[in-house]
Amino acid sequence: MAPVRTFHRDRYTWLAYLLLSYFAYLQASLGPLMPFVRGELNLSYTVGGLHLSAFAAGMIGAGLLAAPLARRFGRRALLWGGGVGMSVGSLLLVSAAHVVTTIGAAFVMGFLGSLMLTMIQATLSDHHQELRATALTESNVLAMLCAGLSPILIGAFQRSAIGWRGALIVAILALLLIAAFNWRTPIPQPRLSAAQQKRSRRLPLMFWLIWVVLMLCVAMEWIMVGWSTDYLRSVVGLDASDAAMLVSVFFVGAVLGRTANSRWTLHTPVRTLLLTMLGVVAVGFPIFWLVRIPAIAVIGLGIAGFGIGALFPLGLSMALTIAADQADAASGYMSLAAGLAILAAPFTLGVLADQFDLVTAFGVMIVLLISALALTLAVRYDDAASQHPQ
Repeated sequence: MAPVRTFHRDRYTWLAYLLLSYFAYLQASLGPLMPFVRGELNLSYTVGGLHLSAFAAGMIGAGLLAAPLARRFGRRALLWGGGVGMSVGSLLLVSAAHVVTTIGAAFVMGFLGSLMLTMIQATLSDHHQELRATALTESNVLAMLCAGLSPILIGAFQRSAIGWRGALIVAILALLLIAAFNWRTPIPQPRLSAAQQKRSRRLPLMFWLIWVVLMLCVAMEWIMVGWSTDYLRSVVGLDASDAAMLVSVFFVGAVLGRTANSRWTLHTPVRTLLLTMLGVVAVGFPIFWLVRIPAIAVIGLGIAGFGIGALFPLGLSMALTIAADQADAASGYMSLAAGLAILAAPFTLGVLADQFDLVTAFGVMIVLLISALALTLAVRYDDAASQHPQ
């Protein structure tokens, strides 16, 4: 075990945390506000679901274009421009009266917001270097909390005279407040110049293995987020309101998992933590999947959440350590992986549930978990190098 190191949060670190939380809040808002959008525009479930697909498509596009755009316009332009663009997309969503416009607004939010996201991840990695795992994991704790706040505020505003749109206006006002106090904060620059980055385009094989691992981990997370309520209701036997409420146990577990790992990264190798958290999922998910006693199934859901919540920031840290000199490109490809997983995984499980049943469909989680474990074990990763300054 490595000695405990000191992690310092300076002005830019807090700015990055706040902007990531802003992104997570708006990303998480699409699901809870969709019933109101569908009701106002008289949309089917399928068409309503296209909004999340459009957001994921935007993430994919941003993942492919983030690095060349950063070389062309600079990190500062993508960071602040992406944040403002996400607010513009939100305004378009709340003011639109046609489904084509609302789907387009979701794409704009996903594309421009993810440009900001890739810069947040890349700059935190370059700024904290050997302590990037702590920064990335810790930033995702606050982001998860704000994501959980989104449905609460949507419901609260819907009960008021303002309506559900107020929850998105809050995010826009929050960005204005963040910008007012941090507009002049220096943005960490890449380790390599734009010309050097352009010449160093090839990322190593180990990066791509972790890229696949991260895509599998995001797929597991979104399957659990998207389908746990239905599973608790239709398989475990809870009524709809109790099932919806108890899914919050997953998010509580995820916050606790990210919080704990943000501390553990100060003295434990990141690869060890990633394998451990995959092991936690291997314990918790079968309890949720196979046990029909509601209380025990929910405990399994919380254990699975503890493990799954930490997988993305830990995998991201490994990827950005492996590709430390190409953080913009690496971060962009991580957003691409997340977008592909969000686009495909919940839909695939729904198709399997229609073809077979929900219990059988959830078996895909075991396939994803075993694949992620095998690939992580196959990665040659120098934990010692990631724990000490170069």
